[in-house]
Amino acid sequence: MCMPSAPPAADRVYTHVKQAVLDRRYQGGTLLTEGELAEAVGVSRTPVREALLKLEMEGLLKLYPKKGALVLAVSAQEIADVVETRLLVEEFAVRKAVPAPARLVQRLEELLDEQRRRADEGDLAAVAVTDRCFHAEIVRHAGNEILSRLYDQMRDRQLRMGVAVMEAHPDRVAKNITEHAEILDAVRAGDAEGAARCVRRHVSRVKDLVRGEDR
Repeated sequence: MCMPSAPPAADRVYTHVKQAVLDRRYQGGTLLTEGELAEAVGVSRTPVREALLKLEMEGLLKLYPKKGALVLAVSAQEIADVVETRLLVEEFAVRKAVPAPARLVQRLEELLDEQRRRADEGDLAAVAVTDRCFHAEIVRHAGNEILSRLYDQMRDRQLRMGVAVMEAHPDRVAKNITEHAEILDAVRAGDAEGAARCVRRHVSRVKDLVRGEDR
């Protein structure tokens, strides 16, 4: 039997660096060198350059010739922009998704249980993934494919911000789970406006945390 071929070297570097940036093993302000990355992934420098160029285009890095790649920090303005976009999309989506089909309620229950398990394990990166999946599931059930694709374009920013917020405010892990349970209760009850209010309070917390206003 033929063994599956390994991913191209540039793809391996891209995946390694991107995941490390998203889960904040490479934090904003970190300078990455081609040599270090080549050694870490086990490739030559050529695919490293290719991967770094792609990540610069995605807005995660800034390249400096002969120096390396700087991991860009998440700015307060970027967080505000993401929160504003999320509010526009998610409030609309939850109103469209309710009354919810049984499969949506079941999937949200599964994701909430998974988030609790990951939180108990202390795996913040996995918590951020399940957190984001919870909201994306509601958006998908709004029945608007263009809106869903727009929302998916924010995935990387959401994951990175989610980990950053939980690292800075560990109590938000439990609060996020509680707020997700409130959203789920409203969705399960068929209360579209109640679900939208829960979504607004929940998503707005991120901006409040940046301003130091969260209670």
